[in-house]
Amino acid sequence: QVQLVESGGGLVQAGGSLRLSCSASGGTFSVYAMGWFCQAPWKEREFVAAITWSGGTTSYAASVKGRFTISRDNAKNTAYLQMNSLKPEDTAVYYCAAGSIPFSEMKYAYQYNYWGQGTQVTVSS
Repeated sequence: QVQLVESGGGLVQAGGSLRLSCSASGGTFSVYAMGWFCQAPWKEREFVAAITWSGGTTSYAASVKGRFTISRDNAKNTAYLQMNSLKPEDTAVYYCAAGSIPFSEMKYAYQYNYWGQGTQVTVSS
């Protein structure tokens, strides 16, 4: 059983940056694809970014491509989401997730087996 804990959320002005971290324990982190999803009030959970187990391939939602960067450090059992040029519409709770998922399925939340509790990101205008 893998436990995931997100950190790094907070309040930032539009145009600012945040780096989210997702620390894993209780399992073999390096075998899992990792994803980041977000959920704003009254909205469904949305795909943000994902990375394969090796870190060799990444995928992004169109709305964040060029602004966000996903990465991972398997030696530290941690995944990251660097968020730059933040916009008010990025405001949401951000969740990390892990699963044994092929690249073609990484944008689908239902494919992930393990989820963190989420971290709030608020971008003020």
